[in-house]
Amino acid sequence: MLPMNRKSRVALLSVGSNTLLIILKLIVGLLSGSVSIISEAIHSTMDLAAAVIAFFSVRVSDLPPDADHPYGHEKWENVSGVIEGALIVIAAGWIIYEAAHKLLAASPIESVGLGFGVMAISALVNALVSARLYKIAREEQSIALEADALHLKADVYTSLGVAGGLGLIWITGWTILDPIVAILVAIFILREAFSLINNAFLPLIDTSLPEAELEIVRKVVSHYADEVLDLHDLRSRRSGKTRHIDMHLIMHRSRTLEQAHALCDRIEAEISIQLDHAKVLIHPECCASTCLCTPSQAQLQA
Repeated sequence: MLPMNRKSRVALLSVGSNTLLIILKLIVGLLSGSVSIISEAIHSTMDLAAAVIAFFSVRVSDLPPDADHPYGHEKWENVSGVIEGALIVIAAGWIIYEAAHKLLAASPIESVGLGFGVMAISALVNALVSARLYKIAREEQSIALEADALHLKADVYTSLGVAGGLGLIWITGWTILDPIVAILVAIFILREAFSLINNAFLPLIDTSLPEAELEIVRKVVSHYADEVLDLHDLRSRRSGKTRHIDMHLIMHRSRTLEQAHALCDRIEAEISIQLDHAKVLIHPECCASTCLCTPSQAQLQA
């Protein structure tokens, strides 16, 4: 078993904070009868499930390559992101269902002040944990932690929204605002879910790296225009934080295998400096037998 690294520790922090908030929201939601607070408890339950999935996915993704997984296990983070997005969709559907019932059969809300306080505490706790998750996610380029942070960021906004709704109920006495706020919460997190699923799913089908990153690869190769005659079949994909890049480079046929290999090593090293966690594979080719130009006369073609 791998030792507990910083990704695992921050994922475990998310598990703990969500567990505490679920307990608080459920108690206050049941005591007050507020469907918007209960909807937030449901949202936090999905956040907890997402945090648990994120914890295990970052643990598995750090396992080294093996015979069955020669490219490593990093796509588990993308799988985690897709599952977390699906959980958000389920949570949103549940919230809308409960809120619709509350609209049809309005009931009084008790302990509005207590509910407001719990939502404020929830927003503060989730803001702090989300900021920590985002920091580690950016540094480690972890899609699973980014997804978990997005869950909690959405919870910050929805908690503030529920707190605002309870505040208005406190002032106006209009209890119908409670299910309306709950539905708005659901719509917000549905939008979050679709964005998350899209970002996590695309690497699973080996979508190419962004054009800006491919342009970095071309510029690096262009630095060797005196030695490389052409670049073609540039392909890329992402697995977790790792960028896989492969390409064919045409070199003058007078080069020896040793010289070609050394040049490829230099290009691969420079690309890896420009793009973090890049694994580059270059297939060198010699120019056609009719090739008369010298490397210094060649023009690199992107």
